[in-house]
Amino acid sequence: MKVAVASDHGGIHIRAEIVKLLEEMGIEYEDFGCDCETSVDYPDYALPVAEKVANGEFDRAILICGTGIGMSIAANKVKGIRCSLCHDVYSARLTREHNDANVLAMGERVIGPGLARDIAKTWLTTDFTGDRHERRIGKIMDYEKKA
Repeated sequence: MKVAVASDHGGIHIRAEIVKLLEEMGIEYEDFGCDCETSVDYPDYALPVAEKVANGEFDRAILICGTGIGMSIAANKVKGIRCSLCHDVYSARLTREHNDANVLAMGERVIGPGLARDIAKTWLTTDFTGDRHERRIGKIMDYEKKA
């Protein structure tokens, strides 16, 4: 698995924790920044990273901002992306099992580093269950083709 990671200024500390986790898990990754605490625009990070997942350069991505909301909205504008905003482990597991989410968004101002690591680890190690969920994902993908 190859994972892209990015944050805006509001998510740099959690992003550093996620990078450590990926290294501990032996998962190949690339960190797309940002590396400053001065204000930057989350779409400048979310959109290029989501495009890299959509075109197959990366299998998944993890995006972090202050709340995770902006990153998730921006990433979901890219066709083929199913970005889920998760602030608990249960949602992280189900978004992989049921929605085959390929991008995870989290908010540094909402959760702490320990919970962020637990969420990311669960999300990274949970497989899509397929079955009835494939039909539902297919409907979303069909709609995207019309747009």
